[in-house]
Amino acid sequence: MTMPGVGPVVALTFASAIDDPGRFRRSKDVGPWVGLTPGRNQSGERDIVGAITKAGDVGLRTALYQAATAMLNRGAPNWLKAWALRLAVLRGRKRATVALARRIGVVLHRMWRDGTEFRFTREAAMALYTA
Repeated sequence: MTMPGVGPVVALTFASAIDDPGRFRRSKDVGPWVGLTPGRNQSGERDIVGAITKAGDVGLRTALYQAATAMLNRGAPNWLKAWALRLAVLRGRKRATVALARRIGVVLHRMWRDGTEFRFTREAAMALYTA
């Protein structure tokens, strides 16, 4: 619950839906499992990127979307919010909110596996990987 926008309800929903953080090899695998990645339709030279797949737990997807909305509208300044606001300028606010929801799920999974707290600056988060 150290991440802005993530309260007790979102944290409990995330923990109960994932159940065991070791079930995913990588934290990036959480996004497709929840259904927050775009669907693709490919055939020959045609490649259509569509709406999100909506596979997985509806309650978790809704909770992550609400956390993303809270972070964008009322959250404290951090690197994740800055990324989403830059994306909102390019792609629109609703798409940026869905992308932020997916990324919140990925970061929450990594925080759970590592046992760390949310770092508000990108430098503090990346300092662990360079050391």
